[in-house]
Amino acid sequence: MTIRVLPDIVVAQIAAGEVVERPASVVKELVENSLDAGASHIHVQIHGGGQQRIRISDDGSGIPSEEVELAFYRHATSKLTTTDDLSRIQTLGFRGEALASIASVSRLSIVTRCTQDTSGTMLNLDGGRIIRRQEIGATIGTVITVENLFYNTPARLKFLKKENTEKRQIALFVTRYAMAYPHVRFVLEQDGREVFRSTGSGNLADVLVAAVGLDQFKNMVEVEGIETGSNGQPHIQLHGYTSVPSFSRADRNQITLFVNGRWIQDTRLSYAISQAYHTFLMTGRYPVSVLMIQIPSEEVDVNVHPTKAEVRFRDSDKVFTAVQRVVRRAVVNLAQTPAMRGGRFAGLSMDNLSHWTVDNHTPVQMGIGLRLDDSGQYTRAPLPQRQMPTVNDPTAIPEGMGKPQKPRTLPILRVVGQVGATYIVAEGPSGMYLIDQHAAHERILYEQFMDDYQRQHPMTQYALETQTITLPPDLAQLVEEYAQPLQKIGFALESFGPNTYVIRGIPAILTDSSPIDALQAILLDLEAGVKPAAKTIEDKIVTRICKQVAVKAGQILSHDEMQSLINQLERCSLPHTCPHGRPTMLHMTSEHIAREFGRLG
Repeated sequence: MTIRVLPDIVVAQIAAGEVVERPASVVKELVENSLDAGASHIHVQIHGGGQQRIRISDDGSGIPSEEVELAFYRHATSKLTTTDDLSRIQTLGFRGEALASIASVSRLSIVTRCTQDTSGTMLNLDGGRIIRRQEIGATIGTVITVENLFYNTPARLKFLKKENTEKRQIALFVTRYAMAYPHVRFVLEQDGREVFRSTGSGNLADVLVAAVGLDQFKNMVEVEGIETGSNGQPHIQLHGYTSVPSFSRADRNQITLFVNGRWIQDTRLSYAISQAYHTFLMTGRYPVSVLMIQIPSEEVDVNVHPTKAEVRFRDSDKVFTAVQRVVRRAVVNLAQTPAMRGGRFAGLSMDNLSHWTVDNHTPVQMGIGLRLDDSGQYTRAPLPQRQMPTVNDPTAIPEGMGKPQKPRTLPILRVVGQVGATYIVAEGPSGMYLIDQHAAHERILYEQFMDDYQRQHPMTQYALETQTITLPPDLAQLVEEYAQPLQKIGFALESFGPNTYVIRGIPAILTDSSPIDALQAILLDLEAGVKPAAKTIEDKIVTRICKQVAVKAGQILSHDEMQSLINQLERCSLPHTCPHGRPTMLHMTSEHIAREFGRLG
């Protein structure tokens, strides 16, 4: 085969594959340019998930008229000149590839004006080729519009995610930069609807309230610390917020890290934060953290990957130790100071009582709150007791109330007792059964719920006093995306401003649970995607609801409650596993027990 030099346009499109993976990559690169230009206001507008149009406006320094074309050449940058500059990079961008790469796979227009110019310059490009230039009236700053992204690379279009997925990813990028630069006012609009706005006050707390919602921010505590170097001067500065031990997640995705204003992915530092919660969190639970790390630029190498999301530290052990120590100090201080923080005390919710009603309009109290007694003193309201159905309860066996009797799938079992407030010991005709009470109850609830759902009889419990929930922009997008499945399951949600929803009704099964906590847990599961074990989105939502309300490990049950639970499990179609696939029971045959005691030869 003949060796040839590729045309410039092909080289540009190949390079674009490293920098511009998806619409969110375009937003990231352009927002970084705006921040490097010293912008105090950045406005991001998205249409069609970013593939149709992305427009980013800023009030930064702009580009001089004579340099506008030069800005779209590959490796053209104002941020470094020599290789020595790579060891002390203080800007977000420095490669000089972003604008050229974006322009090569889109139709792009730019309007820019710097302080020295009396008028602005407009440049139009199509697939990287300049097709028009003209002077235009413009304010100081830059407006870049990217349209028909990947129109000339159809293979790339095939691999784009769904529109709503791209919207969530863009919202994540914008909110992250708003956290890192709280003095900059960010506005994000998607399809003409504002989904995020930061005040630009310079206060990280203000941004976090807008980014993650007030309910989540109430469960976070401030982190701040300085690690000095050998010369006694500040070497590593850390500040941010991390969650109280009673507020955690099932993965590390909610740990957000910034180094010198740059969002990074670093599993080692995420592990350092998780380790700071040692003995405070159960295994498999992780905190929610937003941590800013300031370190001398010569101590960190950002020239590792084209996306600049990975960095290397000159002394990674020292950074690891600093992060772990500062977060640990904040968590320990919180544990040693039993003061109310953000509506939480000793891990119990202090929200006001909410009242819900079913079809007979009988109000039911939910949550744990404070009551005002006759003497004018506040006393804690009693915890709502979860009522396990008893044997004589007509709801104990799902086939009651006229439903056809389900066949028995387990032998008749007799309760012997409870081990560790977690496992039920039962005797059957063929030996002993050790039953996980939480997994078994999940299976029972799941099959009952799905039976009603299949017959299109979902039970919604409506509120006498509604609750509102404010979500991060990415989770709010999930509510819009999955509005129909949520409604089918029993949620009645109504939009009430940007990223805010009124909860007017919930699935009846959630009577004794916080509707806000349940909805947040469902959305986090949806964000992780549908796992192979879940056939449909509705199935995934129901599985999470059942996990939320099932009797927990560590809960002491009466003999009648245990027997009632087993009676219902005996009639489940798949009694041996919970909806997540975990086993509900262990069976030890009479022969095996006898063998263990040496009674069989």
